[in-house]
Amino acid sequence: MDIPDLVGRQAITHHLVTAADTAEAVGSGSLPVLGTPRLIAWLEGATCAAIDSELGAGLTSVGTRVEIEHLAATAVGGEIACTATVMRQSTRSLSYAVTAVDSHGTDVGRGTIARVVVDAERFLSRLP
Repeated sequence: MDIPDLVGRQAITHHLVTAADTAEAVGSGSLPVLGTPRLIAWLEGATCAAIDSELGAGLTSVGTRVEIEHLAATAVGGEIACTATVMRQSTRSLSYAVTAVDSHGTDVGRGTIARVVVDAERFLSRLP
């Protein structure tokens, strides 16, 4: 498996908080504010966006570890920018620094996410 050097690769994704993204809607609480599971999904999406165009045919990445602090609430209608940067690479293993910032400049979330590059067909063939 030929994997390029991905250190420094970065992506920024933008999201608008809707009622479907709230803690109330995703089952992680009872308030109509951005739910932590949705924030994590958006941050993971940014990690994929940072490297997907660099991977060869048939290669993808899978998440293996998430460490996120959800620092501030965001109401429906709020805008969030999620940034993911590959900080370290060890062959197939990648470590990202991730941040989420709202349109007012407030830090909404931060942490690290680990992913591993895999051959998609081989990975799926191992499932029971």
